[in-house]
Amino acid sequence: MITIHDVETVANQGPFFPNWESLKGIGIPAWYSKGRYGIFIHWGVYSVPAYICEWYPRQMYIEGSPEFEHHVATYGEHTKFGYKDFIPMFKAENFNADDWVTLFKESGAQFVVPVAEHHDGFAMYNTDLSEWNAVKMGPMRDVVGELAKATVDHEMVFGLSSHRAEHCWFFDGGLKFPSDVQDPNFQGLYGPTQKGPEKLDDYASPEGPTPEFVQDWLLRCCELVDRYQPQLVWFDWWINHQNYKEALKLFAAYYYNRGKEWNKEVAINYKYDAYPEGAAILDIERGQLSGIRKDLWQNDTSIATNSWCYVDGLKHKSVDSIIDDLADLVSKNGALLLNVCPKADGTFPEEEKVMLREIGSWLQINGEAIFDVEPWKVFGEGPTEVAEGAFKDTDRTNYTPEDIRFTLGKSALYAIVLAWPETTFTISSLTLSNGLIHKAPSSVTLLGYEWPLEWKLTDEGLEITPPSLQPCDHAFVFKIEGLE
Repeated sequence: MITIHDVETVANQGPFFPNWESLKGIGIPAWYSKGRYGIFIHWGVYSVPAYICEWYPRQMYIEGSPEFEHHVATYGEHTKFGYKDFIPMFKAENFNADDWVTLFKESGAQFVVPVAEHHDGFAMYNTDLSEWNAVKMGPMRDVVGELAKATVDHEMVFGLSSHRAEHCWFFDGGLKFPSDVQDPNFQGLYGPTQKGPEKLDDYASPEGPTPEFVQDWLLRCCELVDRYQPQLVWFDWWINHQNYKEALKLFAAYYYNRGKEWNKEVAINYKYDAYPEGAAILDIERGQLSGIRKDLWQNDTSIATNSWCYVDGLKHKSVDSIIDDLADLVSKNGALLLNVCPKADGTFPEEEKVMLREIGSWLQINGEAIFDVEPWKVFGEGPTEVAEGAFKDTDRTNYTPEDIRFTLGKSALYAIVLAWPETTFTISSLTLSNGLIHKAPSSVTLLGYEWPLEWKLTDEGLEITPPSLQPCDHAFVFKIEGLE
């Protein structure tokens, strides 16, 4: 079993050390800057009740909430049927890791990130630090281990996420009325349960994790690193709490040194300001940026608007909006981590399978404008404004044919037109008068369309007449060669 001595030894052995100056030298993995698109997987015990969202295990203990009322009406009082009683119902009888990863590869994704442990405290992996895990209960299988093997077998990059930082207060509602949260027999799952802060974004609150909890968090994270050798570790927002600050440095040094031992490029995702710029990769939940960021960043968002896990009544986004957002992200030096929502039995909603394969079909035609590219001098042009920040992924209106995003490949500039232009249009950024280009293109083609296009460079920009035939169903990529 891993100890704090083990962690400190590896963290201080170099070449990285637990201080920000050292950790800022990690750099961006090549697989990340080339890949740009991965799959996130929220799947766990919370998939069994499948009600409202993945925060059901917390909300079912909040008196007066819809989840509380639903739970009592459906399953009974909390002393007789608590969250732990969903675990035997989480059988995952149809789960097949190879089938899952095959689907993800068909979607065009380059990396796979399952949730190793969510706020509920149930580990989806083989751990020595808790009896409450998927190997000993529920599925009776190492879910994370099986997905890790399948991902590597399919020559994709494997990562994982830990949301345990929030666990210290996640079940605190169960302290306010008779419930199984207070039963000492179940503290391995629910505990150590403490009252959370009044505002969950109060990172200076004294109702933060205890030193004992922080050490346990650190050991669990390092155990995950050693057991599965992930190339990406994604953290949720509460690592921003002041009590995690020293542990974050220890974990990063431990993980980055392990990456060097494995000869693998590794990365950490963080939110807000948990890590300083350069020491890890910024992740914006359900959000975007309004312009180009110098360092690679990421948007994690769900394929559904109303939940991260499977629930009855999922409201899926459109494939068109997902592809448009992917193009917008990459044009601004971003990556997309797209979450999917498998059912408790291990199957996917048919709609999600169709959506993922449709994304993959688009990428088969247009992937050269997404993978292994860089931002150009400007990210794009057009009238549709993107709201900057987290939880704004559904704020924008639909893109128009005037909305264009640029990405730069090794030998071409790609202009991604986010809606089909029915008539001749002009890309106003591509004109000799504004200094962004210095000569006329030698070639302009439309990916997926094999015939020549009508185009010319004018004082107003690059004028293109689209063909009558659309080469795909979503965003449309014009490949422009000979500019540089």
